[in-house]
Formats: sequence, C-alpha cells, structure tokens
Amino acid sequence: MLVSWNWLKDYVDLNMSQAELETRLAMSGLNHEGTENVGDDLSIDLEVTSNRPDCLGHIGVAREVAVLWNSNLKIATPEPISTGSPVESAVQVRIDCPELCQRYTARIIRNLKIGPSPDWLVKRLQTVFRKQRKDGQVDEYQPINNVVDITNYVLMECGQPLHAFDWGRTNGGEIILRKAAAGETFAAIDHRTYQLDAGMCVVADAKAPLALAGVMGGSDSEVNADTTEVLIEAAEFAPLSVRTTARKLKLHSPSSYRFERGVDPLAIDWASRRCCEMILDLAGGELAAGVVDVGQGIPSRTPLVLRLSQLKRILGIELDASEVQRILTALGCVEEKTTKQQIETIPPSWRRDLTREIDLVEEIARVHGYDKIPEDVGVPMAPSHRTDTDRVLAKVRMVLTSTGFDESMTASVVPQSWSSRFSPWTKNDPIQSTTPMLKGADRLRRSLVPSLLEVRRVNESLANPVVELFETAKVYLPTEDKLPTEPLLVALASGGDFFHVKGVIETILRILNPEVQIRVKPLKSSLLEPDKSSELFVGDRRLGFLGEVSEKGTKEAGLRTACTIAEIDFGTLAAIARLIPQHHNQSNFPAMSRDINLIVDESIQWEELASTVEQSAGPLLETLAYEDIYRDTKKDGNNKKRFLFSITLRSSERTLTHEEADQVREVVVTACQKKLGGQLLV
Repeated sequence: MLVSWNWLKDYVDLNMSQAELETRLAMSGLNHEGTENVGDDLSIDLEVTSNRPDCLGHIGVAREVAVLWNSNLKIATPEPISTGSPVESAVQVRIDCPELCQRYTARIIRNLKIGPSPDWLVKRLQTVFRKQRKDGQVDEYQPINNVVDITNYVLMECGQPLHAFDWGRTNGGEIILRKAAAGETFAAIDHRTYQLDAGMCVVADAKAPLALAGVMGGSDSEVNADTTEVLIEAAEFAPLSVRTTARKLKLHSPSSYRFERGVDPLAIDWASRRCCEMILDLAGGELAAGVVDVGQGIPSRTPLVLRLSQLKRILGIELDASEVQRILTALGCVEEKTTKQQIETIPPSWRRDLTREIDLVEEIARVHGYDKIPEDVGVPMAPSHRTDTDRVLAKVRMVLTSTGFDESMTASVVPQSWSSRFSPWTKNDPIQSTTPMLKGADRLRRSLVPSLLEVRRVNESLANPVVELFETAKVYLPTEDKLPTEPLLVALASGGDFFHVKGVIETILRILNPEVQIRVKPLKSSLLEPDKSSELFVGDRRLGFLGEVSEKGTKEAGLRTACTIAEIDFGTLAAIARLIPQHHNQSNFPAMSRDINLIVDESIQWEELASTVEQSAGPLLETLAYEDIYRDTKKDGNNKKRFLFSITLRSSERTLTHEEADQVREVVVTACQKKLGGQLLV
C-alpha cells in the first residue's frame, strides 16, 4: 500500500518526522518497505497484512496514526446535492446470486462533462499508483478522465472499490447480478476478451455482462469522451468469488485486491456519496435523487468482553482502565458496559479481525507499544500437555519408524487418474479445485495410497533400494450435500508381502490395546490382488484396508517392484487406544512350540481358523503364527487347501512338559476338526 504524505495530512495532523512515522507504524504492524520522493510529496510503502484491509486506504492509515499519537481524525461527511428525478425511475437492480454479491448500491449522474482531471488529483494518484519494472523504470499512473480518476481517488482514499458505467450505452435500464453461463465471453477495459466459467459473478444488463464483479469493468460500458450519463457502483462481493475469478483469468486489479480481503460495509455508501460529490464538483451534472440499495443489510457485531485481569496475565504489565478505554474508543470500538473488572465493547465495522477477547488484548499491546513492555517482565506460564490424538499419533509413528518405515508428506490435491486408482472409503466423485496446485492436480484426495505409490515410483526411478513409506494426513470424502468429511488416515506402502504389513498393523494395535484382535473380510479392488487383499475390522468397527498391489495396478502406478499397501482409519485407532501405561510380568519359564498342518475346505478363511485355535488352546497359548498356505489337488482333492501354522505355548508358573504341549496341540486339532472339518496332515 503506497501512502501519500501530503494526502495523509488531510485527515490527521502529522506532528512528527517522516522517520518517526515510519518506525511507529512498523512497530504497530504496518511494516515500512521504503519511501520515495515524488515531486513535492513522499510515497511511503507500507506492508498491510491480510487481516487489516481497513489500512488499504488513506483514511485507514490516518486512523492508525490518530490512535498511535492520540490525535484527532478529520473525516468529512460527503453530502452530494440531488437535483434530478428519483434514481428508482432510471435503474432497477436485481441480485440473482446473493451468495456472491451481498450488497449493491447504484447512483446516477446525468448531463456531466467528461474532461481531464485537475493537476492536484493527478499528482496524488501518481504518488500512490507506482509500479517498478524489472529494468528499474517506474510505471506511473496515466490519467484517464475526471470520472474514472475520481473512482480511483476514492478507492485509494477509503479502500472501497467503485466503478462508473456509461449508463447511456447499457440496455434495459436494469443491473443484474448473476452467475456467468458456461463459455460466456466478456470484453474487459484492458481490451482483451475473456471466456468465463460457469459460476463467476458478473454485473450485467438485459443483454450481456457489463463487468466482472469486483475484478474489472467492460469495454462496452466504459466511460469515454462522449459519456454524459454515468451509474456509480459501490458494492460488496464475496471475497472467495472475486479471488477465484481473478486467479482463474489471471486478471488482478486494485479492486480485486481489496474485495478479496473484505470491505467495510459502512464505507460502501460513504464511498458512493463521496464519489458523486467529487464528480459534481469536477464534472458537473445532475445527481438523481436517492440511491438504489439492495441486498443484505449491515450485519451487527457481537459484543466482546475484555477482562482487565487478562492484560496483566498475558502482557505482564499493569494498565489503567482509563487508558484501556481510551485505546478501545480510539480504535472505533463502542463501549457497551464497563465495570471494575471488565469492559464490554462492540468492535467497529472496519475491523473484522476483532472477534475474540485475545484480539482486544493484542490491540492494547500494539497501541500501547510493544517496546514499552519490559523484557524481564514476569508472565505466568502453564504447563502444556499433549492431546489424546497427539499421544496416539506418537505411538503409531514410533511403531512404524521402528519397523523401518519413513514418513512421507504429500499434497492434498491429486490428478483425476490418481484419485480413481484407489478410493475404498467412498464412491462419490472427488471434490474438484478450480485452481490446480500442479498441472492436472485438481482433485481433493479420497485416499493417501495413490500419493504414496507415486512417491515409491519416484524413489525406484532414483535407484533407492528400500522404499518403506507411511503418511498420516486427512482425506476429503464428499457426502450427499457436497460438504466433505475429513477423516485422518494412516497409510502404508511397503515392499513386504501381505503378512509382513499385516504384522506391522497388528503391532500397532498391540501397542495401543493388547486385547483387541483384527478381523478380516475379502476385499474387491481393481488395484489389489483378489486373494491377497482384505478389509480390516476391530470388533464391529472398520479399521481399514490391506492388500498386495496387482500386476495391473503395478503397471498403472509405474512401479518396478512388488508393493503392499494399507490404509487405516485413525479414528478407530484412537477409539480403541488405552493410553494408561500397562504393566505385564514376563514369564521366567521357557516356551514350547508346535507346528500344525491342516487340510480344510477352500471356503475356510484364516480368520475362522485363528479364532478356533485361540478359543481352544486356552491360557497357555502365547502366540499363533501363520506360516503358509498351499494347494495339492492330486493328494487333497478339489476345493481343498492346506494351512500351515505354529502355536507357541508358555506358562507363567512352571516349565511345560512335552506331554502338556502335545495335549494342547491335540485339543486344537480336535476343535478344528469339529468346527471347520479340518484334517490333520501327518
């Protein structure tokens, strides 16, 4: 934001040096970027943060100066004299997209005379509209005509964008705020034609768009030397709509810059009246009586309560209540109720960033002066603690890094081809972004797996021998009303097989809660091998998905080696986690193991077999380990398969004998024969 020293003096007394002004503004949050002499004026470059759009005009900066130096702010109330017929008889305004245009005002001036602007106005605009080129030269503001220059002047005066339409070149006597049709074209005042996307907000007459709302006007209604009648627009457009349009068309302007950050609803009519007043003064004409003002009213602000004790607790210094009241009043806050303990106040319309008590505390510190807070002041500190989510995440990361995985961080927006590759959590179409982060990456991801496969592909192309990856991040799952849910997931991509990755997941569960067990169900996915993929459950809750990438999936992902993926719902992990440390005594007695080879029907799943073994083996069972599965139709017949597994037995009270171990083995085999029809292969 370039500020003119001479212009600033119209609103506030500058009883300080240039250096003092620059330093004090920088200390209060308006960082000083540099100052340039422009004729008999100074062009002061201030960095305005995105939360302070009120300082994107000279009045806003003057208001800051008045607060910091406790001086008077001089802002006149514009009162243009209406001599024409009622404005409602000349123009009607209709808002068809209230979500994109909150408010629209229109005034009409007839019989004006277009001509050059006076020197004082041009000089001020040339002081604040300056752009340095790469070759070091400066592009100065080129005056257009008195009406257009006035709209730019008022923009830089109060921060409210305006636009003047040549009302005689429009059709139908109506202004329509609507969404653009797909493929609709628009000729802008930069003499370029743009193709609009459906949903962009346009200001139109009965036939065609007159302007891109909040971005730029059109050449068909541009004010020129023959113009005798103008419509002055002052409005409030949705910041996201303006930002999306400007970025999509690569068409940025001083107006779009301000609309993107939000405008002061109270300044809309002030700016319109100020503009009309200046036009009547410099271009003559007759102002139609009244104003067309449609859309939402001025929203009320919620009162904020500032507890005076918070100033001491947070800042560490004592401030008189009278000084606190003075600062808040100078900032524009309206005092509602005051007691010895607290001040209740309503923030001004131009300070949308003041929404919490802590915001008021920051304002007090900023205006009082950060440099006045002693460096050695005592501020009480309270110990922090990690949330349950952070504690569970720490345990998950500990297990994964301990088992050889490296953590990956990938983008939330992916190409359509990745998004459709694996989406087990939802079948709804992904949410599309209008502004791709990278070429082709315009879909919010529904799974972390495709991104990890791409990271694995890149590492393989760089000849990295070991690529074991995991990521914890959110995905975006569309629902019926298009508002996405954002679950936190844990995804893995490994060079190990199905059982290796399953073991890693079981280790995570054992660390979080030793009592839970994984249940598996068959999973059908075009990315995964049919007989080496599963849907995972813990009790009745779905935990996630696990499987080896199929040969077709490997080719589609561009991988050179085999890969196994898994994706886990972190919400389920957090729900089953036992965060209170548990202690288990280790047995001092040796373990004994037995291998078992059973022939079962093809339909029998490992989950069924494991459950039967665990229930029948009793308290001596320490671990059950899957070894292998294979088929021999010549010896066992069709629709039969063999499960080879081992059981480890241990007692915490004594050393087991071989006879006791064999007895448990027999009990297990007998249970499998009765429940599953299994036959022991000797």
